[in-house]
Amino acid sequence: MILVTGATGSIGRPLVRRLRASGVAFRALVRDEARGRALGCDVVVGDLDDPASIAAALRGVDQLFLNGAGAGPVDGEQPMVRQQTDAIDAARAAGVERVVKISVWHAHEGGRLAEGAHWEIEQHLKVSGLRWTVLQPNGFMQNFLTGAGSFTADRELIGAYGDARVSYIDCEDIAACAARILTRPRGQDEPGNETFILTGPQALTHSQIAERLSAAIGRTIRYRDLPPPEFAATLRAQGLPAAFADDVAALHAEVAAGSLAATASAVADLTGRAPRTFDDFLAAHRDDLRALGRARSVE
Repeated sequence: MILVTGATGSIGRPLVRRLRASGVAFRALVRDEARGRALGCDVVVGDLDDPASIAAALRGVDQLFLNGAGAGPVDGEQPMVRQQTDAIDAARAAGVERVVKISVWHAHEGGRLAEGAHWEIEQHLKVSGLRWTVLQPNGFMQNFLTGAGSFTADRELIGAYGDARVSYIDCEDIAACAARILTRPRGQDEPGNETFILTGPQALTHSQIAERLSAAIGRTIRYRDLPPPEFAATLRAQGLPAAFADDVAALHAEVAAGSLAATASAVADLTGRAPRTFDDFLAAHRDDLRALGRARSVE
């Protein structure tokens, strides 16, 4: 039995769909029962902030898919660290055999925001005594569907990336890798503890991304590159806390130095097919993108 956390999110939904098709036994952990029922699978209502609900959800489970949205810091701390380390402890107590965790590429000690938080969780998992697989994806293509934190009031794509390229990945490919790991046959030849870096097949500049978005949406979207201090000020004006905005801008500066430009082979190695390109992603979501473009044109 597999327990899927984050089941209604950008990775969770396609993972649930794949697990349903495979016929394996699994249940989805959801906070909203109505949204969970829409997944068409066995659901259990719970919350990573409620340890008792997690303990109940883990009964009879032998594999845990651990994923949760990384929120901004609260009182200087990342809630995700407590939530996921508690879930790992609960999994060990429940007799779970393996945890498949969604992390982030370049997770490291002392890293800003999600990079540091995921590193802490990874270390906790690695000393837990559980078998583990860590998936470290690059940025999600799906972020361009919402535009959260990436667009100005007049709908320009903004950032502090310079001309650096980023090998964004489609969440469908992350889900495909997770499904392969969770459903592969077990035996003496089963791989041990492992980490996979997941990227798309190509790295694009944000100017190139804006051009492709323009064609898909049917209206012009321009990428406006800002110096990190100006970008941080823009984020603060959009309502982000000052320290959080500064860290986001600093991360953009790291990306501008090329930290997310490489491509990796793990998607193809795990699934047997090449990862989706950004054009593949745009074609799959053309109707959603055009609706988004129409909504922006009347704001």
